[in-house]
Amino acid sequence: MKSLIPARIDRLPWSPFHTRMVVALGVVWILDGLEITVASAVADTLSEPATLGLSSTQVGLIATVYLAGEVVGALVFGRMSDRLGRRNLFMITLGVYLVGSALTALTLGNGAGWLIFLYATRFIAGMGIGGEYAAINSAIDELIPARYRGRVDIMVNGTYWAGALLGTLSTFVLLNQLEPSLGWRIGFLVGPVLGVVILYARRNLPESARWQVMHGRERDAEETIAQIEDEVRASGRDLPPVQEDSAIELRAADDHGYIALARVLFRDYPTRSILSASMMISQSFLYNAIFFTYTLVLGKFYGVPSASTPLYLIAFCVGNLLGPLTLGHLFDTIGRKVMISSTYIASGILLAITAVLFNAGLLTAITQTIAWCVIFYLASAGASSAYLTVSEIFPMEVRAKAIAVFFAIAQCFGALGPVVYGALIGDGSDPTRLFWGYLLGAAVMVAGGIVAAIFGVAAEGRSLEDIATPLNAAGPARTGTTRATGAGSPTSPAE
Repeated sequence: MKSLIPARIDRLPWSPFHTRMVVALGVVWILDGLEITVASAVADTLSEPATLGLSSTQVGLIATVYLAGEVVGALVFGRMSDRLGRRNLFMITLGVYLVGSALTALTLGNGAGWLIFLYATRFIAGMGIGGEYAAINSAIDELIPARYRGRVDIMVNGTYWAGALLGTLSTFVLLNQLEPSLGWRIGFLVGPVLGVVILYARRNLPESARWQVMHGRERDAEETIAQIEDEVRASGRDLPPVQEDSAIELRAADDHGYIALARVLFRDYPTRSILSASMMISQSFLYNAIFFTYTLVLGKFYGVPSASTPLYLIAFCVGNLLGPLTLGHLFDTIGRKVMISSTYIASGILLAITAVLFNAGLLTAITQTIAWCVIFYLASAGASSAYLTVSEIFPMEVRAKAIAVFFAIAQCFGALGPVVYGALIGDGSDPTRLFWGYLLGAAVMVAGGIVAAIFGVAAEGRSLEDIATPLNAAGPARTGTTRATGAGSPTSPAE
């Protein structure tokens, strides 16, 4: 079959439809930031006899189980998203998260049965969020016009820190204004309440027309794109004509599983796989290492009382949020390779400088926080671009699974960060140990930036089908792509 669907999507101007879609789908990052921050903030509270009276080990396992759930959810639901469609999965995964997180608040004790219940609910909530990452990244990239894709993806990924900010503020108020036994439960219900609203907002969003046409559902794809075009016209936007020679020739997609994905990653796109793994691992290691031990550094080295640490975290979250929001458009204008490599390398160099100042005793809690804000203003944009990169440089038939695999790899390596840095912090008597740890984090980020400079893909302004030829393409990936999207030439799947 021959289809103009991708070209019709890429030629659309920005409209209220796109805004509504991004708001309804992009909430996943807010929810993840909220969940992790709430769990971190109530950790000490859950060890009190007035709440659940958990041991430190039992409390620590809550975060571990949640992260494990994210990995499993990404792999399971990523596979289902490529097979069953984006819309089906972004409704299911949000529902799974709502059930898991809401049930967490119903944990009533610390007996063996209740502990199993607690960990099971956190695992389920993590599965929902992990599945969201795979389904949502795929849906957004496939429905956003090519010239806006970079900034939108980076800004949406950056809203994780809006969720972290919301979690910090809500738990700060709840734990200080309500009884501890009630405050932590309401904290875990903030996310589900927001999720119910978003579930309602998602109900009228369409399936990815790209996914439909790739799976031989031409009539459904035509109805979907016509609905979107009608909504764009109704908002007063003009639609430029689409040239017939910008059509893509396809066969209906087979069911490509993880074995097919392995062939794509290791045979067809080995350098892109190296790029994706290095970007995801480096940003995950850095963020998990710094974010999960940030309050320990403030308390052990600067004597900041635990009641005041949320105020410092608020500043940290704001710096991370502003980076993607203000720098995101540059990934579409200046270009992917330059911006990705520069944000990674610059944040690594700044981290190394800060490490030297920290070891020399020249920083205070306030100046340390300012330094973190500057570093992660850049690092946050770079980290968001890692998800953008993975979601756009592999063929559509395996896109969600590719996101799931690299997300899972990143989470596994990222989980090492808190363990390593927690041991380096110790009782706060030896800053030199943490100094070497910070230099390790800096080296990891610089290495990720160098890999991006060497293997990065100039994907700005290019159609997804031009960046990575569909596995089921029956002819050339795109003809006339330069005229349709203003950049690039068809890309062969072989490297």
